[in-house]
Amino acid sequence: MARAIKHKRSARRALASARILDQVVESQLPLVARLPEGRSRTRAADFLAELILLSQAYRHHAEGWISRRELEQRGHSTMRRISSIRARSSLSSTQFTEQD
Repeated sequence: MARAIKHKRSARRALASARILDQVVESQLPLVARLPEGRSRTRAADFLAELILLSQAYRHHAEGWISRRELEQRGHSTMRRISSIRARSSLSSTQFTEQD
C-alpha cells in the first residue's frame, strides 16, 4: 500500500516536471523560429530537442516504464549533451579584441 502511494506521488511529480519542460519548450519555440537560419537556430533547436526528450523520460517514469535510476541517468545524459552543445558553440564563436 505504501509503495503504491509513493509511486503515485512520484508519478505526479514526474508529470509536473514534464509539464514544466513542455512549457519552457513551448515558450521558446517561437523565438527559435525567428532566429536566422544557421548555427544559432540549429543550436537552439538542439537544446529544445534535448528538453523534449527529457520531458518524455519523465512521462515514461510516471507510467512506470522506467525506474527512478533510469530517469536520473537520462537526466545526466541530457545535461552532458547540452554541455556538449554549449562547448561546440563556444568553440565556433570566436570573439576578437582590438589587439586582434
